[in-house]
Amino acid sequence: MPLVAGFASRWIGEKRRGRDWYEQTFLPRIGPWALHGLLFTTVLLFALQGDQIAKRPLDVIRIALPLLVYFALMWFAGLLLGKRLGLGYARSTALAFTAAGNNFELAIAVAIGTFGATSGQALAGVVGPLIEVPVLVGLVYVSLRAARAWFRIDPHEGTPS
Repeated sequence: MPLVAGFASRWIGEKRRGRDWYEQTFLPRIGPWALHGLLFTTVLLFALQGDQIAKRPLDVIRIALPLLVYFALMWFAGLLLGKRLGLGYARSTALAFTAAGNNFELAIAVAIGTFGATSGQALAGVVGPLIEVPVLVGLVYVSLRAARAWFRIDPHEGTPS
């Protein structure tokens, strides 16, 4: 549904008012609402799965540990690949975070649509962001250190240190 709505709003908006209006006027107005919708959905799913998370801590750990390893490996691989390709700090970190990040909202939607909101599959989708967000926030601090150590720049100024 959101994919179709996004495609339709872009197609209709650009056709009727032009790309500049769509990107300069429409997107800034609708953007916060899209974020609120995503946050509402996430809070609702956590509320629906809270009981399962509390009752099945071993299942949560079995889901969380591989995800933790995945996020770290993909982030480091992305950062090192970017550095090796000579992309510089900014592009290498963007590559690293893109590689490590997941689209759990899609996984959650598919799991709920297929197996139901209280299913084990939905639990796995909900645990993903619970692990992803703190890990990626922690990797922000690692990337700031990597800027100095691996790229020899001050990450706040983008200049060699």
